[in-house]
Amino acid sequence: MDHLDQLEYQSVHILREAYANFKSLCMLWSVGKDSTVLLWLARKAFLGHVPFPLVHIDTHYKIPEMITYRDRLTRQWKLDMVYGVNAQALADKKTFPDGNADRLTCCRLLKTEALKHTLAGDWPRYRFNHTADQYEVDSNTDPFTGVIVGLRADEEGSRSKERYFSARDTNSDWDIADQPPEFWNQYKTDFAPGTHVRVHPLLDWTELNIWEYIERENIPTVSLYYDQGDGKRYRSLGCWPCTFPIQSQAKNPKEIIEELRSGHLKNIAERSGRAQDAEDGGGLETLRREGYM
Repeated sequence: MDHLDQLEYQSVHILREAYANFKSLCMLWSVGKDSTVLLWLARKAFLGHVPFPLVHIDTHYKIPEMITYRDRLTRQWKLDMVYGVNAQALADKKTFPDGNADRLTCCRLLKTEALKHTLAGDWPRYRFNHTADQYEVDSNTDPFTGVIVGLRADEEGSRSKERYFSARDTNSDWDIADQPPEFWNQYKTDFAPGTHVRVHPLLDWTELNIWEYIERENIPTVSLYYDQGDGKRYRSLGCWPCTFPIQSQAKNPKEIIEELRSGHLKNIAERSGRAQDAEDGGGLETLRREGYM
Protein backbone atom coordinates (compact mmCIF):
# COMPACT_ATOMS: atom_id res chain seq x y z
CA MET A 1 0.00 0.00 0.00
CA ASP A 2 1.14 3.56 -0.63
CA HIS A 3 0.83 6.28 2.01
CA LEU A 4 -2.70 7.27 0.94
CA ASP A 5 -3.85 3.65 1.08
CA GLN A 6 -2.45 3.37 4.61
CA LEU A 7 -4.19 6.55 5.75
CA GLU A 8 -7.45 5.44 4.12
CA TYR A 9 -7.25 2.02 5.79
CA GLN A 10 -6.69 3.52 9.24
CA SER A 11 -9.50 6.07 8.86
CA VAL A 12 -11.96 3.45 7.63
CA HIS A 13 -11.01 1.26 10.60
CA ILE A 14 -11.68 4.12 13.06
CA LEU A 15 -15.03 4.92 11.40
CA ARG A 16 -16.13 1.30 11.73
CA GLU A 17 -14.93 1.16 15.34
CA ALA A 18 -16.99 4.26 16.12
CA TYR A 19 -20.09 2.85 14.45
CA ALA A 20 -19.72 -0.45 16.31
CA ASN A 21 -19.29 1.16 19.73
CA PHE A 22 -21.55 4.23 19.84
CA LYS A 23 -25.30 3.98 19.37
CA SER A 24 -26.10 7.67 19.07
CA LEU A 25 -23.54 8.69 16.46
CA CYS A 26 -23.33 11.58 14.01
CA MET A 27 -20.66 13.20 11.86
CA LEU A 28 -19.92 16.91 11.60
CA TRP A 29 -19.77 18.22 8.05
CA SER A 30 -18.54 21.78 7.66
CA VAL A 31 -18.42 21.19 3.86
CA GLY A 32 -14.72 22.09 3.89
CA LYS A 33 -12.06 19.89 2.29
CA ASP A 34 -11.27 17.83 5.41
CA SER A 35 -14.84 16.99 6.41
CA THR A 36 -15.69 16.23 2.78
CA VAL A 37 -12.79 13.76 2.57
CA LEU A 38 -14.16 12.29 5.82
CA LEU A 39 -17.61 12.00 4.22
CA TRP A 40 -16.04 10.25 1.21
CA LEU A 41 -14.27 7.81 3.55
CA ALA A 42 -17.52 7.13 5.42
CA ARG A 43 -19.21 6.23 2.14
CA LYS A 44 -16.32 3.86 1.40
CA ALA A 45 -16.43 2.34 4.87
CA PHE A 46 -20.12 1.51 4.59
CA LEU A 47 -20.39 0.56 0.91
CA GLY A 48 -21.74 3.86 -0.40
CA HIS A 49 -24.17 4.47 2.47
CA VAL A 50 -23.55 6.77 5.44
CA PRO A 51 -25.36 5.05 8.35
CA PHE A 52 -25.47 8.08 10.65
CA PRO A 53 -26.68 11.69 10.31
CA LEU A 54 -24.43 14.49 9.12
CA VAL A 55 -24.59 17.63 11.27
CA HIS A 56 -23.82 21.11 9.95
CA ILE A 57 -23.75 24.22 12.14
CA ASP A 58 -25.18 27.05 10.06
CA THR A 59 -24.06 30.46 11.33
CA HIS A 60 -26.04 32.24 8.57
CA TYR A 61 -22.72 33.88 7.64
CA LYS A 62 -21.30 31.02 5.60
CA ILE A 63 -20.18 31.93 2.09
CA PRO A 64 -23.25 31.17 -0.10
CA GLU A 65 -21.37 28.73 -2.35
CA MET A 66 -20.79 26.53 0.72
CA ILE A 67 -24.50 26.11 1.45
CA THR A 68 -25.31 25.52 -2.23
CA TYR A 69 -22.64 22.81 -2.35
CA ARG A 70 -23.92 21.23 0.91
CA ASP A 71 -27.46 20.92 -0.35
CA ARG A 72 -26.41 19.69 -3.80
CA LEU A 73 -24.43 16.77 -2.36
CA THR A 74 -27.18 16.08 0.18
CA ARG A 75 -29.57 15.49 -2.71
CA GLN A 76 -27.11 13.63 -4.97
CA TRP A 77 -25.83 11.26 -2.27
CA LYS A 78 -29.12 10.93 -0.36
CA LEU A 79 -27.49 12.09 2.86
CA ASP A 80 -29.25 12.24 6.22
CA MET A 81 -28.52 15.95 6.67
CA VAL A 82 -29.22 17.89 9.87
CA TYR A 83 -28.33 21.47 10.66
CA GLY A 84 -28.45 23.55 13.83
CA VAL A 85 -28.40 27.29 14.42
CA ASN A 86 -28.27 29.74 17.34
CA ALA A 87 -31.45 31.57 16.33
CA GLN A 88 -31.55 33.69 19.50
CA ALA A 89 -28.05 35.11 19.03
CA LEU A 90 -28.90 35.99 15.45
CA ALA A 91 -32.20 37.61 16.47
CA ASP A 92 -30.43 39.62 19.20
CA LYS A 93 -27.68 40.54 16.71
CA LYS A 94 -25.00 39.27 19.11
CA THR A 95 -22.62 38.76 16.21
CA PHE A 96 -19.43 40.28 14.90
CA PRO A 97 -20.89 41.50 11.60
CA ASP A 98 -23.56 43.48 13.46
CA GLY A 99 -20.97 45.06 15.75
CA ASN A 100 -22.55 43.75 18.95
CA ALA A 101 -19.89 41.12 19.63
CA ASP A 102 -16.21 40.57 18.95
CA ARG A 103 -15.11 37.70 16.72
CA LEU A 104 -14.46 35.22 19.53
CA THR A 105 -17.82 35.90 21.18
CA CYS A 106 -19.51 35.52 17.80
CA CYS A 107 -17.75 32.16 17.27
CA ARG A 108 -18.67 31.04 20.77
CA LEU A 109 -22.36 31.83 20.23
CA LEU A 110 -22.87 30.85 16.60
CA LYS A 111 -20.56 27.83 16.55
CA THR A 112 -19.70 26.47 20.02
CA GLU A 113 -23.08 27.06 21.69
CA ALA A 114 -25.00 26.09 18.56
CA LEU A 115 -22.99 22.88 18.26
CA LYS A 116 -23.39 21.89 21.92
CA HIS A 117 -27.16 22.45 21.95
CA THR A 118 -27.68 20.88 18.52
CA LEU A 119 -25.85 17.75 19.65
CA ALA A 120 -27.77 17.71 22.95
CA GLY A 121 -31.08 18.03 21.11
CA ASP A 122 -32.38 20.77 23.41
CA TRP A 123 -32.53 23.37 20.60
CA PRO A 124 -34.53 22.89 17.40
CA ARG A 125 -32.57 21.22 14.64
CA TYR A 126 -33.56 20.87 11.01
CA ARG A 127 -33.44 17.72 8.89
CA PHE A 128 -33.55 17.43 5.11
CA ASN A 129 -36.71 15.71 3.91
CA HIS A 130 -35.79 14.10 0.60
CA THR A 131 -39.43 13.46 -0.31
CA ALA A 132 -40.44 17.09 0.18
CA ASP A 133 -37.02 18.35 -0.98
CA GLN A 134 -36.69 20.79 1.92
CA TYR A 135 -35.48 21.16 5.51
CA GLU A 136 -38.03 20.62 8.26
CA VAL A 137 -37.92 20.75 12.05
CA ASP A 138 -36.46 17.46 13.23
CA SER A 139 -38.88 15.49 15.37
CA ASN A 140 -36.02 13.42 16.82
CA THR A 141 -34.55 15.28 19.80
CA ASP A 142 -32.36 12.47 21.15
CA PRO A 143 -28.82 13.64 21.94
CA PHE A 144 -25.82 12.62 19.87
CA THR A 145 -23.19 11.28 22.27
CA GLY A 146 -20.64 10.14 19.68
CA VAL A 147 -19.50 12.72 17.13
CA ILE A 148 -17.12 12.08 14.21
CA VAL A 149 -15.02 15.14 13.35
CA GLY A 150 -12.65 15.79 10.44
CA LEU A 151 -9.86 17.60 12.27
CA ARG A 152 -6.16 17.05 11.57
CA ALA A 153 -3.33 17.33 14.08
CA ASP A 154 -1.16 19.45 11.75
CA GLU A 155 -3.78 22.12 11.06
CA GLU A 156 -3.65 24.04 14.33
CA GLY A 157 -1.79 23.68 17.65
CA SER A 158 -4.57 22.59 20.00
CA ARG A 159 -5.68 19.86 17.60
CA SER A 160 -2.36 18.08 17.95
CA LYS A 161 -3.32 17.34 21.58
CA GLU A 162 -6.34 15.27 20.57
CA ARG A 163 -6.83 11.51 20.64
CA TYR A 164 -8.62 9.41 18.01
CA PHE A 165 -11.39 8.88 20.58
CA SER A 166 -11.49 12.04 22.68
CA ALA A 167 -13.79 12.34 25.69
CA ARG A 168 -15.72 15.45 26.70
CA ASP A 169 -17.88 15.86 29.80
CA THR A 170 -21.65 16.32 29.81
CA ASN A 171 -21.17 20.01 28.95
CA SER A 172 -18.88 19.14 26.01
CA ASP A 173 -15.92 20.68 27.90
CA TRP A 174 -12.52 19.21 27.01
CA ASP A 175 -9.96 18.39 29.74
CA ILE A 176 -6.72 18.13 27.79
CA ALA A 177 -4.83 16.70 30.78
CA ASP A 178 -7.29 13.82 31.21
CA GLN A 179 -7.07 11.73 28.05
CA PRO A 180 -6.44 8.00 27.66
CA PRO A 181 -3.26 6.77 25.96
CA GLU A 182 -3.67 5.17 22.55
CA PHE A 183 -1.01 2.62 21.58
CA TRP A 184 -0.77 0.12 18.71
CA ASN A 185 -4.22 0.92 17.30
CA GLN A 186 -5.84 0.07 20.62
CA TYR A 187 -8.53 2.69 21.22
CA LYS A 188 -10.54 3.34 24.35
CA THR A 189 -14.20 3.21 23.39
CA ASP A 190 -15.79 2.32 26.74
CA PHE A 191 -16.56 5.57 28.51
CA ALA A 192 -18.70 6.37 31.54
CA PRO A 193 -22.40 7.10 30.91
CA GLY A 194 -22.96 10.74 29.99
CA THR A 195 -19.56 11.11 28.35
CA HIS A 196 -19.59 12.93 25.04
CA VAL A 197 -17.00 11.40 22.67
CA ARG A 198 -15.47 12.99 19.60
CA VAL A 199 -13.89 10.68 17.05
CA HIS A 200 -11.04 11.88 14.80
CA PRO A 201 -10.34 9.55 11.85
CA LEU A 202 -8.18 12.15 10.03
CA LEU A 203 -5.85 12.93 12.93
CA ASP A 204 -2.72 11.68 11.10
CA TRP A 205 -3.51 13.27 7.72
CA THR A 206 -1.75 16.41 6.53
CA GLU A 207 -3.03 19.18 4.29
CA LEU A 208 -0.96 17.70 1.46
CA ASN A 209 -2.44 14.23 2.07
CA ILE A 210 -5.95 15.68 1.89
CA TRP A 211 -5.34 17.27 -1.51
CA GLU A 212 -3.51 14.19 -2.82
CA TYR A 213 -6.52 12.10 -1.85
CA ILE A 214 -8.99 14.58 -3.35
CA GLU A 215 -7.08 14.41 -6.63
CA ARG A 216 -6.75 10.63 -6.61
CA GLU A 217 -10.39 9.99 -5.76
CA ASN A 218 -11.78 12.91 -7.81
CA ILE A 219 -13.78 14.14 -4.80
CA PRO A 220 -16.08 17.10 -5.53
CA THR A 221 -15.08 20.16 -3.48
CA VAL A 222 -16.29 23.74 -3.12
CA SER A 223 -15.12 25.97 -5.98
CA LEU A 224 -13.89 28.57 -3.46
CA TYR A 225 -10.73 26.50 -2.98
CA TYR A 226 -9.62 27.34 -6.52
CA ASP A 227 -8.54 30.50 -8.32
CA GLN A 228 -11.48 31.72 -10.38
CA GLY A 229 -9.37 34.16 -12.40
CA ASP A 230 -8.50 36.88 -9.90
CA GLY A 231 -5.32 35.22 -8.55
CA LYS A 232 -6.91 34.39 -5.19
CA ARG A 233 -8.44 31.34 -3.57
CA TYR A 234 -9.50 30.17 -0.12
CA ARG A 235 -7.22 27.80 1.72
CA SER A 236 -9.56 27.37 4.70
CA LEU A 237 -13.29 28.07 4.71
CA GLY A 238 -15.47 29.67 7.36
CA CYS A 239 -17.82 32.63 7.78
CA TRP A 240 -17.43 35.38 5.18
CA PRO A 241 -16.76 38.27 7.64
CA CYS A 242 -13.81 36.40 9.18
CA THR A 243 -12.36 34.33 6.33
CA PHE A 244 -10.07 35.74 3.67
CA PRO A 245 -8.50 34.30 0.51
CA ILE A 246 -4.79 33.92 -0.14
CA GLN A 247 -2.78 34.91 -3.21
CA SER A 248 -2.70 31.80 -5.37
CA GLN A 249 -3.31 30.87 -9.00
CA ALA A 250 -4.02 27.19 -8.28
CA LYS A 251 -7.10 26.22 -10.26
CA ASN A 252 -7.40 22.53 -9.38
CA PRO A 253 -6.18 19.96 -6.82
CA LYS A 254 -3.05 19.12 -8.85
CA GLU A 255 -1.91 22.75 -8.82
CA ILE A 256 -2.62 23.06 -5.08
CA ILE A 257 -0.49 19.95 -4.50
CA GLU A 258 2.32 21.53 -6.52
CA GLU A 259 2.08 24.68 -4.38
CA LEU A 260 2.28 22.67 -1.16
CA ARG A 261 5.19 20.56 -2.37
CA SER A 262 7.17 23.50 -3.77
CA GLY A 263 7.17 25.31 -0.44
CA HIS A 264 5.25 28.29 -1.83
CA LEU A 265 2.99 28.15 1.24
CA LYS A 266 5.61 26.88 3.68
CA ASN A 267 5.68 29.98 5.88
CA ILE A 268 1.96 30.71 5.66
CA ALA A 269 -0.26 29.00 8.24
CA GLU A 270 -3.17 27.06 6.77
CA ARG A 271 -5.67 29.03 8.86
CA SER A 272 -3.95 32.38 8.39
CA GLY A 273 -7.07 33.61 6.61
CA ARG A 274 -9.25 32.87 9.65
CA ALA A 275 -9.39 36.12 11.67
CA GLN A 276 -10.75 34.52 14.86
CA ASP A 277 -7.53 32.51 15.22
CA ALA A 278 -5.51 35.72 15.47
CA GLU A 279 -7.83 37.07 18.14
CA ASP A 280 -7.35 33.89 20.16
CA GLY A 281 -3.58 34.39 20.24
CA GLY A 282 -2.97 32.37 17.09
CA GLY A 283 -4.77 29.23 18.25
CA LEU A 284 -8.20 27.89 19.04
CA GLU A 285 -7.58 26.17 22.35
CA THR A 286 -9.76 28.59 24.34
CA LEU A 287 -12.75 27.94 22.13
CA ARG A 288 -12.05 24.22 21.74
CA ARG A 289 -11.88 23.62 25.49
CA GLU A 290 -15.47 24.86 25.58
CA GLY A 291 -16.67 22.54 22.82
CA TYR A 292 -15.70 24.25 19.56
CA MET A 293 -14.87 22.06 16.56
